[in-house]
Amino acid sequence: MRQPVVFLGHGSPMNALGGPYAEGWRRLGERLKKPRAILMISAHWYIEGAAVTAMEKPRTIHDFGGFPQPLYEIQYPAPGDPDLARRVVELLAPVPVTLDEEWGLDHGAWSVLMHVFPDADIPVIQLGMDRFQGPRFHYELGARLAPLRDEGVLIAGSGDVVHNLRAARLAPDVPPHDWAVRFDAFVRDTLLAGRFEDLIDYASLGPEAQLSIPTPEHYLPLLYVLGAAKAGEPVEVFNDGVDLGAISMLSAVIGT
Repeated sequence: MRQPVVFLGHGSPMNALGGPYAEGWRRLGERLKKPRAILMISAHWYIEGAAVTAMEKPRTIHDFGGFPQPLYEIQYPAPGDPDLARRVVELLAPVPVTLDEEWGLDHGAWSVLMHVFPDADIPVIQLGMDRFQGPRFHYELGARLAPLRDEGVLIAGSGDVVHNLRAARLAPDVPPHDWAVRFDAFVRDTLLAGRFEDLIDYASLGPEAQLSIPTPEHYLPLLYVLGAAKAGEPVEVFNDGVDLGAISMLSAVIGT
């Protein structure tokens, strides 16, 4: 059963505990066709070289500090899928991809998936992003992964199109920075217009992009999703808004 592709703006780990964005993820899960497996590209596995998790039982990683204890008690015991990991290696050849037995599911994956698929009964693997490669490389890897969609695999990227922690304001109900709102709107409108190529070279998109993407790891998961999408597929934004002043929660599903 053919699967869509999904980009998930995950924001603060606190969203795992609920709120309007978590509700948006939950509603997404209620209407998605249940995939046979999930390939997750998370901002929080940004490494030297490419890798894919290949263990039978990935651990839940609490890769953050200073948050309330309930966050550290969350477990998302989804199974892994070593056969799917080997399929990813095959699709991405000749790019070398390590079969990883150590990582697991970081909070970019589980904080969202626990709401989209709360039963944790769908196998999940993660693809680690090579931090030494440029944006088009990541977009093209996404395109190589596209055949998985017809094999029942949901390809999901988890990050934030605006992610500037230095400019974030750690207080409730703070107004967003104007530049963050404008860049979030530019990405949203470009997605809805189907102009995916215009989003690849983010460094050329001007000063608002530079403020929104001071480091690339939270933006790059979007490029995998866009690479795996097909021209002309419908695009729906189901979460949006700028949280903490400088964190975009923009989320979108492409295809049916």
